[in-house]
Amino acid sequence: MAKLHHVFQITMGWTDSHLHSFSVGKKRYSVPTSTFPTHDLDEAKITLAKALGADRAFRYEYDFGDGWSHDVIVEETLTSPFRLASAVCLAGQRSCPPEDCGGPFGYQHLLEALSDPDHPDFDDLTEWIGGYFDPEAFNLAAVNAGLQSLR
Repeated sequence: MAKLHHVFQITMGWTDSHLHSFSVGKKRYSVPTSTFPTHDLDEAKITLAKALGADRAFRYEYDFGDGWSHDVIVEETLTSPFRLASAVCLAGQRSCPPEDCGGPFGYQHLLEALSDPDHPDFDDLTEWIGGYFDPEAFNLAAVNAGLQSLR
């Protein structure tokens, strides 16, 4: 499951700067840390298939302060006759929310402010985002290049 966390980070364009967890049924998995002790199970000691068992759904939470919560459903399990070195993204849509933008509500505010040059936060958020941000952009090649870095 630890590897899946890194896959999610790359596909979302995030920088792994915050705590995260996986919830499957009543069990929760994360990275053990002495700074924030929990009763979570160690995600590095279990595969997703083993954690899921017969279940087909789980939740991935990232950046507990911003509150990114993703409900994930395993629709199909495929095998490949080819040995793949890493995960592969087959398709995607839209740009991912920037790291530390304030969660779903903060991202909505960011999009509203950046779409209106007269918005009171337009200048500050344009500077914060580093210039132009296209929420509709998705670069499949860039995602797959990032996934290739995983081993």
